[in-house]
Amino acid sequence: MAKIKLGRSEYRDKVYACWMGKNIGGTLGAPFECRKWVNCLEYYHKTPDEAAANDDLDLQLVWLKMLEDKGVDPALSDFADYWKKCASPYPWNEYGFCNRNLARGLRPPVSGCFENHYIDEMGSPIRSEIWACAAPGDPQLAASFAWKDSSVDHAGGEGTYGEMFWAAVESATFVINDPKTLIHIGLQMIPIHCRISRVIREAVWCHENGISWAEARQRILEAFGRDYNPCNAVQNHGFTILGWLYGKDFGDKLCIAVNCAYDTDCTGATLGSVLGILDGVKGIPEKWTKPIGEKIVLHKFTQVPGAPKTISELTERTVKIAEKFLKARSEAAEFSPGKTVKPKDPVSVLCSNEMATQALMQDPMSAVERRDGIDIWFHYGGEPVVRPGISKNVGMHLEKDGKPVDGSISIIVPRNWTVNRASDNFGQKRFALFADKASDRNEMRVKVNTGSKKIEASFMMLGPGEAKGYPVNAQAGNCPKCGGWPGSCLCAK
Repeated sequence: MAKIKLGRSEYRDKVYACWMGKNIGGTLGAPFECRKWVNCLEYYHKTPDEAAANDDLDLQLVWLKMLEDKGVDPALSDFADYWKKCASPYPWNEYGFCNRNLARGLRPPVSGCFENHYIDEMGSPIRSEIWACAAPGDPQLAASFAWKDSSVDHAGGEGTYGEMFWAAVESATFVINDPKTLIHIGLQMIPIHCRISRVIREAVWCHENGISWAEARQRILEAFGRDYNPCNAVQNHGFTILGWLYGKDFGDKLCIAVNCAYDTDCTGATLGSVLGILDGVKGIPEKWTKPIGEKIVLHKFTQVPGAPKTISELTERTVKIAEKFLKARSEAAEFSPGKTVKPKDPVSVLCSNEMATQALMQDPMSAVERRDGIDIWFHYGGEPVVRPGISKNVGMHLEKDGKPVDGSISIIVPRNWTVNRASDNFGQKRFALFADKASDRNEMRVKVNTGSKKIEASFMMLGPGEAKGYPVNAQAGNCPKCGGWPGSCLCAK
């Protein structure tokens, strides 16, 4: 199949507008975050003199740094390591529980879901642009990396589906410009049964059936979100789609999304990015760009060494990553010196979803470490906890470049535990663990022999003392001085 050829100049223009739109939408919506009543904005509430600090943009700089350092095939463990290096002070909701799990020795994807009530929130959908810009014209590739990203703090939740959806939509927006076709492409990357898919389809249905955006907003709240946390991803995805479809122009679209309320900095920032890619720099009126300028204002909890200081710098660094990314990983798109050239049926190419489907089949109740290019998957078979006197079955499998690898596997367990081979299943080598007593944190050493390589990795199994549960809607804790996550806050650093 012929590849989509992306004109470099046009691509760079759209990337710049993507990041500028992100800053504009986040700045517009920031003062109204978590309000639940309808706003009435037609412009910035107070004309700013710079962009607002916003984790929507900030956290993507963590992945930019990771891709620059580790290359375009980062392991899932790299995501965990760079999160710990650059984002560990973040205390809120899914971020706080992700940091708590990583500090306890759990690795993604189980770090993203264990004792984490917030996996259905907006913390990962807001990080989609880096994958779209790294994989322009290849939505399924962008969506598969969005799965990796979201597994750190949203594994198995609606947040994962939201990030995969937007990464695909934004990737496809580098090639085509019809909103409903783009929405259709994004929906191909996520389960039809998930709530994100259903709320987006409801928003589209309302638009196609002549229902006003205000009534559509109310329908979405009644069906999907009236009693939910304001940062829950489901209703906020509906609001972003309403702004996109109902608005007359750039500013009106952003204002409708933000006027729907709830997680307003996120809905505004995501839609700003989409609109930026859609029409490039020329599509963003100067009245929106001039007040905030080019400066990137980092949140104090974002600790990225050498982070870009301006939208121009971020654009150039993104372009360099994309050049490497498409060349090494994409079978759908490549750069060309001229204008963008599409194949005869670009929508069919953009709707291909095998990589996204494969990503969704990964087990969220597992952890993975890469050694010498081989991914060692440790499947917990449920919670990452061993309870004294109860046998616990776990499984392991090996992959290289997403394909199974054969090899012998053994486990070294803590002293006075027993381990026996169990019946293999699910493509995994299975083991039965048993302990009369269990410490709060217990190291499982896994040894692998593939014939050509002998490798080893460690995985954490918690005891009941470290897994007492956590109340719904509670926070993981924060430092009383700087507000960061205890142990990794600014005071500790």
